[in-house]
Amino acid sequence: MPLGMYALRMVDDADSAEDIVQEVFMKAWLAIEGGAEISNFKAYVYRSVYNECVRVLRHKDETVELSSIPDVSEETVDTSERDARIWRAIEELPERCREVFLLSKRDGLSNEEIAEEMNISIKTVKNQMTKAFSRLRDALSDGHKPFFLPFL
Repeated sequence: MPLGMYALRMVDDADSAEDIVQEVFMKAWLAIEGGAEISNFKAYVYRSVYNECVRVLRHKDETVELSSIPDVSEETVDTSERDARIWRAIEELPERCREVFLLSKRDGLSNEEIAEEMNISIKTVKNQMTKAFSRLRDALSDGHKPFFLPFL
């Protein structure tokens, strides 16, 4: 999933990002099966995803500038891994709680709009949001320090 988040940042299309990561893993598997030795697999797949994203973007638009595509950096990898952890934790929320949370944070709806859309009370929306934040904090903390949800 971190590689998917990384690819998504570059190509801005979830289906293309998924295809790119799948293609990279297929090529890596074939390379290893063919006798290639990959000393740093993580660096190898991130660079491969970057190269494949560049290929896909250039195929869509031959005038795309390489400088507009973020390069593989430690910060980019860390951010992709952090985002993947956050999305995994969100996916593990109970269904109703996840739906309320995403309507609020992803879609930007107010508590009143969520209540109306889901046909629940505003108090229930607030309770579900409290529950979501509590579970996310627990799932994402390292047990000793609070986890900050940077984009929420």
